Amino acid sequence: MAQCVQSVQEFIQDSFVPLVAALCSEEAERLTRRNNLSFAELVRPFCRLTSEVHMRDPNNQLHIIKNLKIAVNNIITHPPQPGAIQKLLHDVVSVSQPAEGLVANVITAGDYDLNISATTPWFESYRECFLQSMPASDHEFLNHYVACMLVVSSSEPDPVEQFLKLSQEQHRIQHSSEYSYPKWFIPNTLKYYVLLHDVSTGEEQRADSIYEEMKQRYGTQGCYLLKINSRVSNRGADEQIPDPWSQYLQKSTIQNQDSYEDYTVSNKNTDHLISDGIDSEIKDGLSNNFKTHPLQLDHPSGSLDSTDYMKASTSLQDSKKSNSGTPHGACLTLTDHDRIRQFIQEFTFRGLLPHIEKTIRQLNDQLISRKGLSRSLFSATKKWFSGSKVPEKSINELKNTSGLLYPPEAPELQIRKMADLCFLVQHYELAYSCYHTAKKDFLNDQAMLYAAGALEMAAVSAFLQPGAPRPYPAHYMETAIQTYRDTCKNMVLAERCVLLSAEILKSQSKYSEAAALLIRLTSEDSDLRSALLLEQAAHCFINMKSPMVRKFAFHMILAGHRFSKAGQKKHALRCYCQAMQVYKGKGWSLAEDHINFTIGRQSFTLRQLDNAVSAFRHILINDSKQPPAQQGAFLREYLYVYKNATQLSPDGPLPQLPLPYINSSATRVFFGHDRRPAEGEKQAATHVSLDQEYDSESSQQWKELEEQVVSVINKGTIPSNFQPTQFCLNRYSDNSKFPLAVIEEPITVEVSFRNPLKVPLLLTDLSLLWKFQPKDFSAKHDGETKEQGTCDESMVGTEAIAEFLINSEETKVARLKLFPHQTGELHILGVVYNLGSVQGAVSLDGIDPSIGLQTGKFVSNGLSVRGRQDLEIQGPRLNNTKEEKTSIKYGPDRRLDPIITEEMPLLEVFFINFPTGLLCGEIRKAYVEFVNVSKCPLTALKVVSKHPEFFTFGGNTAVLTPLSPSASENCSAYKTVVTDPTSVRTALLSSASSADFGVGTGGSPEVIQVPLPDAVLLPGASVQLPMWLRGPDEEGVHEINFLFYYESIRKHSKMCHRVLRHTAVICTSRSLHIRATVCRSNALGDEEGRGDNMLLFVDVENINTSETGVKEFHIVQVSSNSKHWKLQKSVNISGDKDTKLASRERAKLCFKAVRCKNSEENYTFADIVFGNEQIISSASPCADFFFQSLSSEFKRTHVQSHTHASQRAVKQSFDETVRLIQRCSEVDLNIVVLWKAYVVEDSKQLILEGQHHVALNTIGKEAFSFPQKQELPETVLLKFFRPENTPVPARPTPEQLSNLIKTSLHYPESFNHSFHQKSLCLVPVTLLLSNCSQAVVDVMIDLRHKPTSSEALEIHGSFTWLGQTQYKLQLKGQEVYSLQLKACFVHTGVYNLGTPRVFAKLVDQATLFETSQQNSMPALIIINNI
Repeated sequence: MAQCVQSVQEFIQDSFVPLVAALCSEEAERLTRRNNLSFAELVRPFCRLTSEVHMRDPNNQLHIIKNLKIAVNNIITHPPQPGAIQKLLHDVVSVSQPAEGLVANVITAGDYDLNISATTPWFESYRECFLQSMPASDHEFLNHYVACMLVVSSSEPDPVEQFLKLSQEQHRIQHSSEYSYPKWFIPNTLKYYVLLHDVSTGEEQRADSIYEEMKQRYGTQGCYLLKINSRVSNRGADEQIPDPWSQYLQKSTIQNQDSYEDYTVSNKNTDHLISDGIDSEIKDGLSNNFKTHPLQLDHPSGSLDSTDYMKASTSLQDSKKSNSGTPHGACLTLTDHDRIRQFIQEFTFRGLLPHIEKTIRQLNDQLISRKGLSRSLFSATKKWFSGSKVPEKSINELKNTSGLLYPPEAPELQIRKMADLCFLVQHYELAYSCYHTAKKDFLNDQAMLYAAGALEMAAVSAFLQPGAPRPYPAHYMETAIQTYRDTCKNMVLAERCVLLSAEILKSQSKYSEAAALLIRLTSEDSDLRSALLLEQAAHCFINMKSPMVRKFAFHMILAGHRFSKAGQKKHALRCYCQAMQVYKGKGWSLAEDHINFTIGRQSFTLRQLDNAVSAFRHILINDSKQPPAQQGAFLREYLYVYKNATQLSPDGPLPQLPLPYINSSATRVFFGHDRRPAEGEKQAATHVSLDQEYDSESSQQWKELEEQVVSVINKGTIPSNFQPTQFCLNRYSDNSKFPLAVIEEPITVEVSFRNPLKVPLLLTDLSLLWKFQPKDFSAKHDGETKEQGTCDESMVGTEAIAEFLINSEETKVARLKLFPHQTGELHILGVVYNLGSVQGAVSLDGIDPSIGLQTGKFVSNGLSVRGRQDLEIQGPRLNNTKEEKTSIKYGPDRRLDPIITEEMPLLEVFFINFPTGLLCGEIRKAYVEFVNVSKCPLTALKVVSKHPEFFTFGGNTAVLTPLSPSASENCSAYKTVVTDPTSVRTALLSSASSADFGVGTGGSPEVIQVPLPDAVLLPGASVQLPMWLRGPDEEGVHEINFLFYYESIRKHSKMCHRVLRHTAVICTSRSLHIRATVCRSNALGDEEGRGDNMLLFVDVENINTSETGVKEFHIVQVSSNSKHWKLQKSVNISGDKDTKLASRERAKLCFKAVRCKNSEENYTFADIVFGNEQIISSASPCADFFFQSLSSEFKRTHVQSHTHASQRAVKQSFDETVRLIQRCSEVDLNIVVLWKAYVVEDSKQLILEGQHHVALNTIGKEAFSFPQKQELPETVLLKFFRPENTPVPARPTPEQLSNLIKTSLHYPESFNHSFHQKSLCLVPVTLLLSNCSQAVVDVMIDLRHKPTSSEALEIHGSFTWLGQTQYKLQLKGQEVYSLQLKACFVHTGVYNLGTPRVFAKLVDQATLFETSQQNSMPALIIINNI
């Protein structure tokens, strides 16, 4: 139980006090009414004695009474009706609420920290009121009147006569059979005569004389002169006199007007206000009639002046009025207070206690004489109780004889009467003895009601005995309670027993027994009683040595439920709130839901709308385990409560709604218009849209492309204020800077909603909430901040979604748009919408209600509330500095705070006839359309891509070159001319500069200028440009990114440029594979007499699989492009004009190449045509793709050579030597193989065309059209090694040295000689030496070399060179030198002349590089004899 203000002893003593009746004349009542008090009310604050009182017991022992209190009440002649008592108790409890600002008691139990009200004043008020309003009964005398005060005013004509009348009236009430109420203790009731004198108006002498007469008539012990109303009304009005009456008068009436108003409002429609079926309230203006109990519901007429002994003498409404500021005791001074106090003391000392003492003696004597005992009951007690005890019968054996009645003079009742008198004057030992005796008598007589009463008071007396001679007999109380409840069916008496016993047990810290007792008395007949007892039981559980927290909470819930049934909404709410502390956050979700729902409902009934909204909000935002029907009910309740709450303050700020959940970090912001769909052959640039998934890798690629083009524009540097363009901001993008948006272009915010409920939610009129600050960035003038409002559509247009349905447990995104019409700073704050539920959204028969619900097709149930939710995005966690690493700090996320900049051009790009599938190397012509859809011109249009070799817009002159008629006839992508049949297989020459095709100008090859006419695209204008595409060499799916860059003609401070993205997806399939090698021709001279020519072998294989529908490939032309070499003619053996390749076929082609004479700058293009049309390889698009492949090849080799940069720590001069020697074996020749493919598709024959490039760099080394993939072994052993710098080889390889000097022997193939005539055969041989390098070379020829292998001798035989055996020569760069030699043979045979050894060294180098160069083919000569 909760803590009480009084101790248990004080509580019991104050519950049972001597009752004194007051009977006043009308004039006396009028005097007291001047103070707004009845006589009984006037004396009530002074009824507790301030000093000890002495009296003697029947044994003449002195007995001390401490802290005695008496009760003075007006006579009531009708017992109170139970319904009225219930009503009074209900009101007492409802007005007693926890004090505002009361410090709660914090109890820590385990991991619970509970705030619990330490005291329960409503329970104490209820208990006090309950005990005082108990009707008097015949089986006990505790609330029978012991004495009666007769009060008459001194101003009456004949006060003595009036006393006589009142005395007769009292006698009639007590002894006449007409009145059965009130009850009187003994027939000879003490009458005490009080003369009331009004000091301010009455004559004091007259009063004194009347008093003297009274003393003679009634004795000094039986009368008193009480002087009151000393205060004159016109005396200082500001004089403060204490008001001791209010606390007594208000206890059982409605204390406070506001709380009463609340109470009446909340119970307006409550049917179960009083559970006993009382259907009418106490009537207004009860007359002051002693015949009518103030708690009686009827209103009989009457005229006698008397008021209730209770506080409820006036009706609720009257007391409400009187309490609103009516002063009590306005005519009394402090002296009058002392006089009243003195009067009560005199009455008690001289009248009441002597009367009680005398009565106890008389009763004792009567009992002794009746029982025939030799000594007093008191002295015999020991003998009775020390001997053998009579076994008490169990309650079940006792007959149901509760109806047995004793006559008033029965000795059993006299014992009980004496016991009660002793109890009232605190003589508990004697009282216990008498109760014990009476109990045995009653049990013997089977008078169960009487026995239960005796047991109850015996237990209390035993407890109150000073010095505690015996333990508290709790079993007495339990028997009494069971008897009252089950046998006598008297719940009022049972309740009194429980209240007393529980308080006693609590004082002994027996909380568990007290709780069990309290719980046992809860029943359906009274919700209020059950609620109060359950609450006290809960307090017992929490106050135990080991607090039982969950039991506390459970019983608090039960108490709250019963309070609610009893109409005590505030108390119900308080109980549920206290229990919530235990269940909250412990995973008891269904219990939490129930408590929150009840708290919400009770708060709503009490008009505590904020609390109601908060409670319902909790039900909805936790992951609820409730079935859909229950969730739907919760949602409807919430909406209803919310609607009421918002109606109270319609102009207030929009409330925060709990549903649906918003995943703020998943919010995406998109700047710009939605992408246009493709129209027929026109395909719009893919750009960026919200439908695309974020890819960090691709995002990085776009950023690099943009940085590349900006770097080119800014001459190789990136400006410090450069901010990469981000069209779509999300949780992965860099949101640390304020994003830039353009005026008049929409901003789309994608908000991710999640419905946690199992019922659909309907959002209507859904739009964004924003704040805008206008700023003119050019004028540097700031405007004032504007919140969203109806008038601000001129600044920022807001698009609303009319209906947005989120099905049960669904996550759904809404895309909301804003249209900025002014420059400035925009802040997107959140979303605003009406939240509603869908009618009939509960599933029936297991069918999901959300199936078939489509936007516009569903009906809201009419309940919706407008509110908002804020978008609060937490930035990324900072982790750079030490401080950031050791603490938790988050950076800013500014994706919702765009800056609106000035007008910028807006480009749209369309691709016409853009293919999705190509053969590797296939050339296709498409068109690109550029449209400026803004109101300002754009310029500096560029495109940047990681794959510039994939496309071209043509060279600088290509746009102006008219297409030849034959080309347009065959729809060829190439520029062609018809060839002369005589020129077949011989080279047709042309030349072109790489600068014409944008290669080698120093810029980045990836950044390509788009050739716009006049370099400007005006507003609304569009231009179409041809675009040639070449299928990548590698088969598969290729994603090729194009970034179009453009600027405005006007320079802006915030935004310098804009970009447009396009990703082309091309699927390539295999076509041809080409490998080529080049080797030096043995023939030193060509037709023109120059010593340099080479043979080129081209191997073409058709690796296409027939799935793509390709029938065959035709090689139509082979072209070479080089600054130094050119193809001269084809040396194919085959006589076919066209070279046709079916699937998996291979063709070998052989060409002769010679050095060309043109300048260093231009490339020479040589075309060898196999068909009847020459493709001009030096024009677009053939040359474009060639130059692009050249630059990408250069880039690839450049990267490789870069990796060896650190390994070049060798002497510079030595490097140059090696370089010169190496250069001899290098050849700079590029081959372009042009082909046509015949494809059958949908029974139509198509001709596709394309080209492959092979770059030949080294003599004798095979080159491929596409780098070969090296197949890695499946498992590789892990090796640990330290990489060592491999030095550049100091000596050139023999292969390189053999290429420094090229040798050739000229001699007759056969030589006839007559050995008979001359034994020695001399043959002239010319040795041609050709310097392949540009440097001057020293050459040494050694003719002494002999073949060492016997095998060689056997095959070729031996011969001798005649003449000089060693020659030293010096050859200039590219020089050819002829040396005449003679060979001497001695007999016929076949000889190999290739024996001379050639050594070479550069002039300025000391080292001689020996080359044992042998010609690749042996120089065989046949010597014949004739």
